[in-house]
Amino acid sequence: MDISARGYVNPDLLWSPETLQGQLESPNVKIIDTRPAEKFAESRIPGARHFDLYFVNTYDSDTVPLNSFARMWGDLLGWRGITETDTIVFYGDFTDMCAARGFWFAEYLGHQDVHVLDGGISAWIEAGLPLGTLSDPPKPTKFKINPIEEKVATRKSVLSAIDNPECIIIDNRSHGEFVGTDQRARHGGAIPSARHKDWVDLYDESSGCMKDANQLRDAFLSIDAHPEKDITVYCNTGYRSAHAYLALRLLNYPRVRNYVGSWQEWGNRDDTPIEFRG
Repeated sequence: MDISARGYVNPDLLWSPETLQGQLESPNVKIIDTRPAEKFAESRIPGARHFDLYFVNTYDSDTVPLNSFARMWGDLLGWRGITETDTIVFYGDFTDMCAARGFWFAEYLGHQDVHVLDGGISAWIEAGLPLGTLSDPPKPTKFKINPIEEKVATRKSVLSAIDNPECIIIDNRSHGEFVGTDQRARHGGAIPSARHKDWVDLYDESSGCMKDANQLRDAFLSIDAHPEKDITVYCNTGYRSAHAYLALRLLNYPRVRNYVGSWQEWGNRDDTPIEFRG
């Protein structure tokens, strides 16, 4: 389905393969392939730069390490020839968590012109568009950052949100992780008061594209996540929750934070409260 027909409030956050194809010759459009290096080496969208951002994480969201992590992200984007005035388009295999993570982080760094290729390279291939295997290496530059505090959740902000009726915390992990049967940190369980919405409920598995606005809206309203609330999303490492952040941005939820440390910070500490839902 045409992105413009899906009812999003912010449809331009997603680009179709045809939209991206029409911008391939624009010098200010920078395409970032977030897939593993071996997939990028085999074939990619023409002109794409490679940035496999999986595992580029921090599990300490205190001010000093978080600021250092933000500067590192800016340097990594600059090393790929990206500047703060460019239009950035992230893509993965589909509308996946890594492309969404790139989208969220660019917005957190203060970038206002960032998009995700809906359906990823799979949709590009399905549309019959050409692939490339060779490209000139990007010329490193400086990516200036201006982090927006309201777009990132930290351990301290999550603690203050737990008992706040104006806040909703959404857990985007699997059901097993949420109830503590699938333990991926020193402690299992969930953040107290968190509502569960698995990230796989937000995209269409057959097409790899984001679900339409009505489906996304129903998914969030089913857990009482209303637009007037302050929303915090989290998962295990902040990738699946970045995907939920993108979904909420498509619906124009005005106050959404992605918990950058997620369960790898929360569940590996001994001083953070935990609930078991099993």
